[in-house]
Amino acid sequence: MITSTSNQHIKDIKRLRDRKYRSESNLCYIEGIRIVFEAIKQKAEMLEIVYSPELSKSNIIKEIINNSSLLGVEILEVSKIVFEYLSSKDGPQGIAAVIRQKWIPLDNIRIKNNVWLALYEIADPGNLGTIMRTCDATQAEGIILLDDCTDPYDPTAVRGSMGGLFSVKLCKTSSENFTSWVTKNKVKMSGASDKAEIDYRHMNYPKGMILLMGSERQGIPDNLQKICQNMISIPMKGNCDSLNLSVATSIILYEVLSSYEEN
Repeated sequence: MITSTSNQHIKDIKRLRDRKYRSESNLCYIEGIRIVFEAIKQKAEMLEIVYSPELSKSNIIKEIINNSSLLGVEILEVSKIVFEYLSSKDGPQGIAAVIRQKWIPLDNIRIKNNVWLALYEIADPGNLGTIMRTCDATQAEGIILLDDCTDPYDPTAVRGSMGGLFSVKLCKTSSENFTSWVTKNKVKMSGASDKAEIDYRHMNYPKGMILLMGSERQGIPDNLQKICQNMISIPMKGNCDSLNLSVATSIILYEVLSSYEEN
């Protein structure tokens, strides 16, 4: 059992809170029974499980530890103090894991009868976490992150995804590469804007498409609007002129899902 927060390996795990180190190592720290269980269920590449016997009272945790050990996953036992040092939660459950990030290259994406989501410069990790959760719920296949986006492996995004992080494919690229790829592959695409004239409920969404959503502040820039076949909007009946990005994305994704089920 590791009992010191000065242990170098513990310090390295702690550093995974920092985006720069996550990017350099291509690793991520996840915490909590549900998140770890979903990572195992979705076959995420797990390097090690971190647990504290003093905090891990649930039978589910014992089952996770036993099954992971049988699969050859390294089990790192730490004291309560060390686990609380690593944890970003109040009242930690005593189980966490270090996993390898998983990204799909843009050129490997095949859009057939499914829907993908493209997000331009999404900044809020909480919004991204909620969107990953919604993508899982609506069976959207993946998310393409364009330009300067927040990190889906940020602890806030991971928590907000409620495990959706592990079931949704992820890709990151530049707007320039994305535009070339969309044009070359003749990808069908609809974008959302509060200035668009087409009500999102009046669209016939084709199977095999990308839904493009803009940043929280700027929306979709003109160069990306030009590669969309349609621009749609959500009607606003009250005094507010826009919705939270994760809410707007959820509304439209469920409309796309409904359209697919009807056809």
